[in-house]
Amino acid sequence: MGELFGTDGARGIAISSFTCETAMQIGRAVAAVFCKGAQKPKIIIGLDTRVSAEVIQSALVSGICSMGADAVIVGVVPTPAVAVLVKKNNACAGIMITAGISDYRYNGVKIFGADGFRISRDDEQQLEALVEKGEFELKSGRDIGHIYYDKDGQWDYVRYMLKLVDSDFHGIKVAIDCANGAAYDCAGKIFRGLGASVLLINDLPDGENINRNCGTLELYGLIKTVVEEHCDLGLAFDGDGARCIAVDEAGRVLDGDRLMAIFTAFMQFSKKLNNNGCVVTKMTNSGFYKFARDAGIVTTATKVGGLHVIDEMRRSGFNLGGEKSGNIIFLDDETTSDGLLVGTKLMTVMKLSQNKLSELGKIMTANPQILLDAHVKEENKKKWRENSEITQLIVTYSGKLGTEGRIYVRESGTEPLVRIMIEGKKTGIITEYAKNIAETIERIYG
Repeated sequence: MGELFGTDGARGIAISSFTCETAMQIGRAVAAVFCKGAQKPKIIIGLDTRVSAEVIQSALVSGICSMGADAVIVGVVPTPAVAVLVKKNNACAGIMITAGISDYRYNGVKIFGADGFRISRDDEQQLEALVEKGEFELKSGRDIGHIYYDKDGQWDYVRYMLKLVDSDFHGIKVAIDCANGAAYDCAGKIFRGLGASVLLINDLPDGENINRNCGTLELYGLIKTVVEEHCDLGLAFDGDGARCIAVDEAGRVLDGDRLMAIFTAFMQFSKKLNNNGCVVTKMTNSGFYKFARDAGIVTTATKVGGLHVIDEMRRSGFNLGGEKSGNIIFLDDETTSDGLLVGTKLMTVMKLSQNKLSELGKIMTANPQILLDAHVKEENKKKWRENSEITQLIVTYSGKLGTEGRIYVRESGTEPLVRIMIEGKKTGIITEYAKNIAETIERIYG
């Protein structure tokens, strides 16, 4: 077995790569590690809309119950709902069956501890070792765990979200792209419950259309809806509801960096920004750093991935952190990134400031940035670092960009991709550089 857990849980091609056997063993491992010593051990299970989700759920639940723990199935909910429900129900752990932003062919799990936080890398390695070894003390007879169906789980999450918002959204018209994913059912309940006029798109999942030409990956449909229907803003979520990207009333996109600038400034003004700072990542646009310096805001940059951001937030005492991709964490309210929470926070800023989103979006000026993916074989993901042709190309381009730009190349933690990010003053030049690096990596390792 290769490395099971990446930067965002465990995932692979459903059934063939991320197998039912793997799911069952993960269920057993989670029960063995996190339910040890519990009087009435139970684990919360949520899932998104992928066609493979229920099959993997069956295997996962079998593993959990074979260890004597109960499995509480809450059905289709966003990933952050599992974190909320773990704490509400005093569960030992929570498991979300999802592959996040990947297409329907992929599936996997994200695991939460009893405190609602994603489990640590050390915990993941412990689970991975147990799955690899495959030796468990299985229960039998009356000691086998039970399966329960929590039909109120989604509503518990919806009510939790409604209580977090202090203002109402009457008079705001919002278009919401649900990515045919986990937020398709509860997004309307939350935003309509807060008084907004809501138009939902991509809210008809069929098991295969999750993240397909929609959500945070493809904003054209949302932009079109916002402009044609004269909406005040648009919100796009990803397949498991963890990310949010916004569109203003004129159809301009506000990515995670720009949203972070809006939230940072608002929380600083409201005296709610802990330690007058926030956590970002190495992918964050340099325009954000200029905004932060001008505003006297402290920034700490960490590796890409929500787990790294949250770890640094907890170490540094910050209550706000986020990524360009739309993963944004409000640690005072939740223990993980929540695209729906981001949407309510953004609309709250609009309501209280009485500003259009286009005005709020002017808070920072982003420098030109290009992001490209090089497709490689899974076993070759890290080999580009050892190839002199590729590394020399990166060094050469970095030298040409000088102090006016930067290059950041990394492997995806979830898919067989090498991601290339380049910033610079001229879009044409950085696009050419990124394409050349991507094509070279694919030619050698694709």
